Amino acid sequence: MKIDLHIHTKTGSDGNLSVEDVFKEAKYRGIDLMSITDHDSIDCQKTAISLAKERGISYIVGVELNVTFERPNSKPISLDFLGYQFDPNNQELRSKIEMIREHRENRARQILQNLNIEFEKENIEPFTEDDLQSIQANVDGAFGRPHIANYLIEKGIVKDKQEAFDKYLVKCDVPKYPLPLSEASALIRNAGGIIIFAHPNDPNGTSLNKITQDLDEQVKIIEDYILDHIDGIECWHSRHNAQTTNHYLEFATKHELIVTGGSDCHQKPIVMGTVPIPDHIANSFRN
Repeated sequence: MKIDLHIHTKTGSDGNLSVEDVFKEAKYRGIDLMSITDHDSIDCQKTAISLAKERGISYIVGVELNVTFERPNSKPISLDFLGYQFDPNNQELRSKIEMIREHRENRARQILQNLNIEFEKENIEPFTEDDLQSIQANVDGAFGRPHIANYLIEKGIVKDKQEAFDKYLVKCDVPKYPLPLSEASALIRNAGGIIIFAHPNDPNGTSLNKITQDLDEQVKIIEDYILDHIDGIECWHSRHNAQTTNHYLEFATKHELIVTGGSDCHQKPIVMGTVPIPDHIANSFRN
């Protein structure tokens, strides 16, 4: 059985393929069980359920929520949590996600204003409302910094996304919607779902790796501040090595947590279905 429970789309967030093309690729790659987990977006879930039935793929409703994680006397950081098996029609969840979406658009506008401050120093023509509309025209799902990076490349201001972030988008950033873990957990659980801590040791993403690379210290943080709010851990991930996976499997067993895994594929490149995930993981969802 081939399993991938962490996939993004262009339709819902920052993937490179539409939800239709993601399912076409999943079928081609022989994926048996999958979940679309777009960032702060559940708009394509009904379509995903339908496409899964058409293509004979088992499907789990999913979402990835970005959380502002705070500890006493420490700087807040962003962490990601995956929600599964919730009711996509739950009004409380839908309303909160819509609020987050509106904040994303306001955040993007503020980032452009900050960019214009930097452009003025470099005698670069400032972005206008027309530029904002041009960026939005290429956004199918959740509006974020990657879309602005693409536009900076298109305008010839930077040569690639790395330069866009290094030169401008880190400096010009505006805080994301401040969603506390307790609220994110309640939203998913009240909608009938389960909440999973995503890629806890991802060296390149939003993870505890930003606080400490020591795995024992990471799980101590989870025990102290996160454990009560989650139902499981994403142990298998495209940027987790074997040591990380095994460490978190032991931790999950100790605390009787669900374990999941996925590629976190944004189709840049297409790595969907390439993370080996044991068949028994499907049993966590069958009921």
